[in-house]
Amino acid sequence: MAAIAQGHQVHPDGRTWKSHFPKGDLWVFGYGSLIWKPPPHYDQRVPGYIEGYVRRFWQASTDHRGTPEQPGRVVTVIERSFWETLDDPLAHLESETSSTGKVWGAAYHIPASHAEEVHDYLDEREIDGYSAHYTPFHPTVPVEGSTTSPIICMVYIGQPSNPQFLRDAAHREPQHVAQVISNGHGLSGKNSEYLFMLEKALEGIGLGSADVHVRDLVRKVKDIEAEGVAEAEEVEAELRVTRSLEGAAEEADWGNRRPSIE
Repeated sequence: MAAIAQGHQVHPDGRTWKSHFPKGDLWVFGYGSLIWKPPPHYDQRVPGYIEGYVRRFWQASTDHRGTPEQPGRVVTVIERSFWETLDDPLAHLESETSSTGKVWGAAYHIPASHAEEVHDYLDEREIDGYSAHYTPFHPTVPVEGSTTSPIICMVYIGQPSNPQFLRDAAHREPQHVAQVISNGHGLSGKNSEYLFMLEKALEGIGLGSADVHVRDLVRKVKDIEAEGVAEAEEVEAELRVTRSLEGAAEEADWGNRRPSIE
């Protein structure tokens, strides 16, 4: 794996996560489901952000929110330097003025007594195309036991080189992504539930933590679902009308066939 831009480094030389955390503990940053579904054994949950990335639903999910036959969509973070090179207007929802250059989420501190267990758990949980990287995390509240800021955190990223990344620009088109999410379902539940919970989790972090891409997809998926409900109601109404008319016709036919009483 190559080095990440802006000082965010991964190491192809065999270094393990322990080399980044010499005290034996572990800091993990979550920007997706980890925000509302924390790892076990954490003793601190700290809101904050990382810089130099953008969050996108550009990672296919063949397990938790989809299947191999019908992959869902989950978030990854993409190096901003790579994102800015994409010749795809739909990749750039944020304007220069609205983009903060921050990806908000939550960091979790895992004490040394459970660090290896949690690391192995996360490796298994994030197995579908993600790899571990290490990046500075900027907390927005005081951190117990730490006098330095930012804090180095481990973060799982689905890089563009991983097989689950959506390389085809047509598959990254927001309306297409929303349609896939509205239909997706995997081991952890509906794909739309994942999207809606991410929006609510980000709202809970604090002022300024909303994500333009996430909110845009939420609006699109809700529109699709509302259209689906309306279509289902229309079909049900048609069935009721048909049944009613058939019933009336049967009654009329029976009335015509009843013998007269003289």
